[in-house]
Amino acid sequence: MTNQLQMQPTFHVTLPWPREEAKRRLRAAISSDELGSVAESAGWVLDYKVQRHERRFWSPHLSVQLDEPQAGVPPESSAPHSSEAHCRFSPRPEIWTMVMAVYMVAACCFFGALVFGFVQWMMDNPPWALVVLPCSILTIVGLHFASLVGQGWSRDQMEDLRKHWDRTVEIARELPNGSVKDDAKV
Repeated sequence: MTNQLQMQPTFHVTLPWPREEAKRRLRAAISSDELGSVAESAGWVLDYKVQRHERRFWSPHLSVQLDEPQAGVPPESSAPHSSEAHCRFSPRPEIWTMVMAVYMVAACCFFGALVFGFVQWMMDNPPWALVVLPCSILTIVGLHFASLVGQGWSRDQMEDLRKHWDRTVEIARELPNGSVKDDAKV
């Protein structure tokens, strides 16, 4: 389903409707009783989340962004009146923010220690600040390893989220033309 070494596994789906119609149809589909509790939308984005009672620290969410077909895509792979859904699995936003903050702190410590150690070395002092370098590298590698472990532990939830997305597209396809009203819902 996804590449094992990606921090945020992604996939793309070509939809048979123009972007605006795709948005209306997909919003109508996620407002159904079946999907209303696992999906929400804002603008050109649909978010799928794991049910609260099934949620774990490492539970993912699926973010789907609607876009026009990519330029340079061969015409046979995308219809002239189609749109594309860019789908990305990632940790919940609050967890992703924490992970990125730890990455930034580790990177800043790495470069700060590198500069400070170089200055110490240039002044003929022992460059003890360079001890921070392996700690920073271990932190970054540890976070990456933890993300891969979390993906493995949440593989079942990623598959469920993908099934919800597939079901959304299926419901949107079943909607009769003209039955989807333009909604002001954000």
